[in-house]
Amino acid sequence: MYHGRTTGKGPSTPTQIYQQPPRLLIVHISLPSWADICSNLCEAMQNFFSLACSLMGPSRMSLFSLYMVQNQHECILPFVQVKGNFARLQTCISEIRTLQKEGCFRPQGTSLQLAVEDGLQQFKQYCRHVTTGSALTYTSLEITILTSQPGKEVVKQLEKGLKDTDLVRVRRLQVVEITKEALECTDSASPIEESSNDESSFLGTDIDLQTIDNDVVSMEIFFKAWLHNSGTDQEHIHLLLPSQSFSNISRARDKPMCLKCDLQERLLSPSLLPGTADGSLKMDDPKGDFSTLYQMTSQSSASYYKLRVIKALKSSGMCESVTYGLPFILRPTSCWQLDWNELETNQQHFHALCHSLLKREWLLLAKGEPPSRGHSLREAATTFYVIMPSRSPTLLVKAVATRELMLPSPFPLLPENPPDDSLKIVESLLDGLELEPTYNPLQVWSHLYSHLSSTFAKPQSRLHPSWESRALRKPGQLQTNRVRATVAPLPMTSAPGRAPKIPAASKASTEAFLQLSEEEETEGEEDPSGP
Repeated sequence: MYHGRTTGKGPSTPTQIYQQPPRLLIVHISLPSWADICSNLCEAMQNFFSLACSLMGPSRMSLFSLYMVQNQHECILPFVQVKGNFARLQTCISEIRTLQKEGCFRPQGTSLQLAVEDGLQQFKQYCRHVTTGSALTYTSLEITILTSQPGKEVVKQLEKGLKDTDLVRVRRLQVVEITKEALECTDSASPIEESSNDESSFLGTDIDLQTIDNDVVSMEIFFKAWLHNSGTDQEHIHLLLPSQSFSNISRARDKPMCLKCDLQERLLSPSLLPGTADGSLKMDDPKGDFSTLYQMTSQSSASYYKLRVIKALKSSGMCESVTYGLPFILRPTSCWQLDWNELETNQQHFHALCHSLLKREWLLLAKGEPPSRGHSLREAATTFYVIMPSRSPTLLVKAVATRELMLPSPFPLLPENPPDDSLKIVESLLDGLELEPTYNPLQVWSHLYSHLSSTFAKPQSRLHPSWESRALRKPGQLQTNRVRATVAPLPMTSAPGRAPKIPAASKASTEAFLQLSEEEETEGEEDPSGP
């Protein structure tokens, strides 16, 4: 994992801690494996961006750029805001589908390195020329390279090629190897992550190496991780446990044990997506329930939202009908501001709590304590939560009803002996059902992706003329000197012994490229639906 340099580590605003950093995705293409990967990758990207562009509320993704590396590097999409740009993203995905899938080409050894350097240069230029007065949320970039080549070889290639490159603005550099094996069990789909810790590393930062399977579900899960709040500037929640309950662990009996935790969503609320059944009914209002607590994690480090445990509950004594809202997950914090010993101790205590609750078959009832916001004459309403252990090192948190929210609901006892005729009919119907040992949501789909994509559909006449012209070019043919880029592209390398030929676009000044970019943005403003 990246433990190196980052910028802007002051107190985080609500937007800063929630929004993901700018991302540069580099698709590294090699034949013949690209033929097997292309359709899965494009479908996964289409599905993901239909979600990311549809989510209401604050934008979870900020800037995004897309590069392709085949026989040379090419900027498919310069840095743009994700929200409101689905049509442009969809056009780029369609262009990737047309790339060469058969035959052979001679890739240049420095193409991948040049794509990283060019993307980083594009990001720096964007930061310099951003509109005056609008502060950037992030000043560092996350770079992800998707490749079908052996990941360790790509990592070594990058370490060697980038040893003289200034990577201070790179928050994370990640290589993701797409394996040929198909996913066998989709209920446990998750990327396998490891870090490059070779002694020969030349960089000031480690390069993360992950492996994902070549199927749509695995790729979707990888991209959806970009929607998580992964900020490590501060812990999100303080879980307070009465000291007398852990007297053998905690030294101080006069104050509670404090476990520092990070908060993570378990699933997306349908209420954040337009046109869904639950979203239209607003059954899960994003302004209420635990979502408010999630926003409260974005306070300064001087004050944290606290969950104060007040009692334990038997697992068998908890009725699901009195819980409400979306569940959230607590994990041991990974805040970089804590020293290593504190992080390790905090994690050990967290794991011990999970083991103890599972062994006793207990749940915890906790009271929410928002950060102090000055003196107020009105007493704020208190929210209570039930905390459930799991077999993983996480705790599941759900809001639980209080007396004020309960409505009268009679629950008479079920008759012991139903009529035999009715019992036989119902049992025969139940016997005809397919029985599954568990519910796997990854095997159930509601056509939400196609619905969201259709909401962005526009008449063909409104597409940018330059996009329409791309359909005329042959599959695999690269289009050079794109006017969409905000800076001049890096010169291509040439064979040894020859003078490098700098394309005409590279000779143009940076101002010319910026002017072209501004003209395109002006055209987009004339069309309120965006490019």
